[in-house]
Amino acid sequence: MDFSSCVGVKPNQIGGEMGNKDQRTGLQEQEKAQSLEYRCSSPPGPGEVQEVASGVLWIRMPLPLALAHINVWAIRDGDGWAIVDTGMRTPQTAEAWCKLFDGPLNGLPVTRVFVTHMHPDHVGMAGWITRRYLCPLWMTRLEFLTCRVLAADTGKEAPTDGVRFYRAAGWTDAALENYRARFGDFGKWMYPLPDSYQRIHDGQHLRIGLHEWKVIVGSGHSPEHACLYCPDLKLLVSGDQVLPRISSNVSVHPMEPNADPVSDWLASLAYIRKHVPDDVLVLPAHDEPFHGLHTRLSELENSQHRGLDRLREALLVPKRVTDLFEVLFSRNVQSDPFLLSLATGEAIACLNQLIEAGEVAVRSDASGVNWYRLADRT
Repeated sequence: MDFSSCVGVKPNQIGGEMGNKDQRTGLQEQEKAQSLEYRCSSPPGPGEVQEVASGVLWIRMPLPLALAHINVWAIRDGDGWAIVDTGMRTPQTAEAWCKLFDGPLNGLPVTRVFVTHMHPDHVGMAGWITRRYLCPLWMTRLEFLTCRVLAADTGKEAPTDGVRFYRAAGWTDAALENYRARFGDFGKWMYPLPDSYQRIHDGQHLRIGLHEWKVIVGSGHSPEHACLYCPDLKLLVSGDQVLPRISSNVSVHPMEPNADPVSDWLASLAYIRKHVPDDVLVLPAHDEPFHGLHTRLSELENSQHRGLDRLREALLVPKRVTDLFEVLFSRNVQSDPFLLSLATGEAIACLNQLIEAGEVAVRSDASGVNWYRLADRT
């Protein structure tokens, strides 16, 4: 798999989500989210920390993308620090971690590394840190194993199934050639994972330092995304599962072309609302910590449903995936390979959800291109 189709979030990495005339699903302009409350002061700079609760530090790592940062977290854990997410593998990230280890983290060791999910901006430095401190990596099983599989594609040729998948979506020959050239980048942005790990799972209670944290698992953006909820501190480390101003990319990939991640995504948002109270301070992977979890969950759900409604209207006549970009996204995505990959995955995710519900039918023409339209209910 190529890196662009898996890194997920974040259309915003290219410089703002794509659209937003009507809060367009996934790839959309930043929302103002005026209903949310941001209680923290200015974000910490490189090599700096900001305490957001007793023993919990906010750290920012640079990203070589238009979305220029990822938030990671250090939680006091006995005589050391538990780290949650790590940043992408770059010299700048390693430099920032070294500055932190020698400075604000007081030279104390890392006791363990938690990774919310397997995208390179979250897992990229995990192998480096765990080897440096001889400490364990804690992840959910599907995230760890999926990451290992994708990293194994590094340097390989693009698979025939992948080419067929994007041709069926209506990609041009030039776009397919670019896919072949870029395939296998995933592993270049992360240090090799350790050969063993400590599995975490939904509903598990973990003791980190003085407090108990509960694992809350969601999916849609990634296979088994772990959030960490601390009732005592009223904190939720949400990773990419809940972001304040942008919505996570929810995509179908060539590895599982008939997947329905939109249904998983919507079910996960409802699950978080049920199991995490509204009074938490949400610690997201991007942007700033905020209050207003349940409001944000509703915004994300409503945005997704509006996108599906627009598809229903557009599919009164047959269309290819690439014909639907203007329905879902207000920015032109065809000229940028990264945006094209994200938009394709997200559009197919929406279509698969409607197919699963029996609302849309698909047929393939003689060239192997799929055409979608509303199903005949009669």
